[in-house]
Amino acid sequence: MTPVGERPAALVTGSTRGIGRSTALELGRRGFDVAVNCSRSREAGEQVVAELQALGAGAVLCPADVADEGQVRGMAQAVETAFGRLDALVNNAGTTIATPPADLEGLDMADWDRVFAVNVRGLFQVTRACLPLLRRSPTAAVVNLASIAGLRPGAQPLPYSASKAAVAALTRTLAGALGPEVRVNAVAPGWMVGEWMETALGDSYDRLMERRARLTPLRRCVTPDDVARSICALLTGHPFVTGEVVVVDGGFAATT
Repeated sequence: MTPVGERPAALVTGSTRGIGRSTALELGRRGFDVAVNCSRSREAGEQVVAELQALGAGAVLCPADVADEGQVRGMAQAVETAFGRLDALVNNAGTTIATPPADLEGLDMADWDRVFAVNVRGLFQVTRACLPLLRRSPTAAVVNLASIAGLRPGAQPLPYSASKAAVAALTRTLAGALGPEVRVNAVAPGWMVGEWMETALGDSYDRLMERRARLTPLRRCVTPDDVARSICALLTGHPFVTGEVVVVDGGFAATT
């Protein structure tokens, strides 16, 4: 194993499942040491750390709620202690609620505030806390998790859609503020195979996902691994791209 500090290092928030887990493992396969973040599921985080170590990557678990400024600062310090550097940041941590978008009166404003605290303020707090480390890297890059729900109308809960629109706007603003030292981009996944859409679609999951796949030029729905590969491409393969929001949905949004 290459000594810690000699390999590039990444922090992936919300990296115990879904896109975050796939991205952490893809970065490990591409030669990165990885800081794995979770807010509650420590056991799942330890499993991802073990998988990264099996790939030959350095890995450390950094539990933190990204909505909590003190915990975020502690996480950034833990990354510096573990790796002495940070070359890539993936702001993946996110949350949503179950309230349908048409049910305005049923929307609890505490739920609204929590979604924004994690999805928007959390992204900003983590980026700000990690910025001193990122600025020491000659190839620093950030990728934020937006969503197709933030770019066009859909059936997602109102605070989730609004928060992801804010992520797209923040991405462009941060790209201008942090350049030329740090590149900032985002990915916006479409309907994704797995538990997130299973929760959103309930008993209609199989039928609606199959219908979406038929209407998609690439004839399937996106997977966490698809999104992870796009994230890693933006982090490592596009040195003159910043301020962009890349839709990852097999062409559905572009053709319907």
